[in-house]
Amino acid sequence: MSSGLPPRVEIPSLAAIGVTAFVTTREAGSFGLPEVGVAPDAQAAWEGLTAGLRALGVPRVASARQVHGRSVLTHAADWTGWRRVDGADGHVMAAPGAAVVTVADCVPVLIGHPCGTVAAVHAGWRGVAAGILGEAVRALAAAGCPASELTVHFGPAICGRCYEVGPDVFTQLTGWETTRPRHVDLRALLAEQAKAAGVVRWSASAECTRCDNAQFFSHRAGDAGRQVAVIAGHSA
Repeated sequence: MSSGLPPRVEIPSLAAIGVTAFVTTREAGSFGLPEVGVAPDAQAAWEGLTAGLRALGVPRVASARQVHGRSVLTHAADWTGWRRVDGADGHVMAAPGAAVVTVADCVPVLIGHPCGTVAAVHAGWRGVAAGILGEAVRALAAAGCPASELTVHFGPAICGRCYEVGPDVFTQLTGWETTRPRHVDLRALLAEQAKAAGVVRWSASAECTRCDNAQFFSHRAGDAGRQVAVIAGHSA
């Protein structure tokens, strides 16, 4: 892969189907833009990322101001460059291009199809509870990529040992009642949702953003910084 890309952890399961996918590390700097309280030098990190992708022949890069919802956008080939939209947490690239989500404990979900169509989803607890992964799978099916043909990867995120939530959040995520805080593994819940949606090939990164805080930014560890998860598709 091009050395013009930032320091990163690559995703072998997606590389195996010809898709470029990675999550940046702390060494790459923060990609959090000013609305999350991070210094504006994040703009330079984004410009470096888009330049590196452009060098790989990626004609368009989609990202968003994320709102912890379930909105998944499908992008066609009617634009080039870096598009940043407002109020979305998932992107399907129906034409060659890269989908990018920003994370720092939430789960980056990267999805690829052998034809080159790809998607990226930002899944925090609200997105998991709202079923954003199912929305992305349905959007991919509408683009001609059925669930049974997808490869899904759950990237570095806070692990179940580190992620404690209150009773109300626990109930929203699991449907189980409790009267005290509980630990939740968001990647495990997403894997269950993927299986229910018809996905048969999925994998997960071993890294926890809080346990591996020297490598990744973690909101729960007190970091303001953000890494990005990137997946770039191609023409079939």
